[in-house]
Amino acid sequence: MNRRDLEPGIHMHVPPQETYAAYLKLDVLLSAQSPRTEEHDEVLFIIQHQTSELWLKLMIHELDFAAGLVKADQLEPSFKVLARVGHIQRMLFEQWSVLETLTPFEYLKFRDALGRSSGFQSWQYRAVEYLLGNKSAEGLQAFTPGTPEHKVLSARLAQPSLYDEFLRHLKRRGHAVPADRLERDFTQPYERHPGVLKVFQDIYSAPDKAWDAYEMCEKLVDIEQRFQLWRYRHMLTVQRIIGFAPGTGGSSGVAFLKRALDLSFFPELWDVRTALTPRR
Repeated sequence: MNRRDLEPGIHMHVPPQETYAAYLKLDVLLSAQSPRTEEHDEVLFIIQHQTSELWLKLMIHELDFAAGLVKADQLEPSFKVLARVGHIQRMLFEQWSVLETLTPFEYLKFRDALGRSSGFQSWQYRAVEYLLGNKSAEGLQAFTPGTPEHKVLSARLAQPSLYDEFLRHLKRRGHAVPADRLERDFTQPYERHPGVLKVFQDIYSAPDKAWDAYEMCEKLVDIEQRFQLWRYRHMLTVQRIIGFAPGTGGSSGVAFLKRALDLSFFPELWDVRTALTPRR
């Protein structure tokens, strides 16, 4: 018989405040989709971006936790957290495959309803960029001063990034991290430094002497690599749907997204590969 009998211990009559729907606030979550047109595919577009925002919220939650562990000189516990961040990144990457089912013809049916809204205005995405070190005060201009989003991002802009916290940790461990990399204006983009490169050369040349630092280096490279893959797929998905037309937020579209591929969160961790390779 193709059926499964319910077990007698399963709770069938649960008080409203203890239900699955109540715990997850599904009434709020599932009523948050408000299409502006009657077009079938607009719901896909909305849910794609709403779920991305949920994953970004979790990513911020985990990156903050990881940065706190590094600040407390607890590298090994941070590895578990950063592994989870990696899985979140994979989810964000794979989500593009759903949006890629949207054809240009289908998108154009509701594109005008978006107005001037754009992913560039995602304050959570900006927060992730700031957490990982891509600092840019220009990004704040997309948010109205005095709003909660602007206040949160202004604070994050001035805070050390995860990379900054790692460099500070290495200094406390006795590594010769240059002082101007430790106490600087954190609102400014990080600039690569030969002294930091030398620190990573030492770590990579003798990993057994500082295995946890060595592993942390690779964890950070993992994060940046996945982020770059996400950026690339974002660019390609946009090109697939709108070609080289301008974005709704006023950018040049694909050309603007492509330039992001030249940005690096942890430049010396990439430079060290070249520095370690024998020259012939």
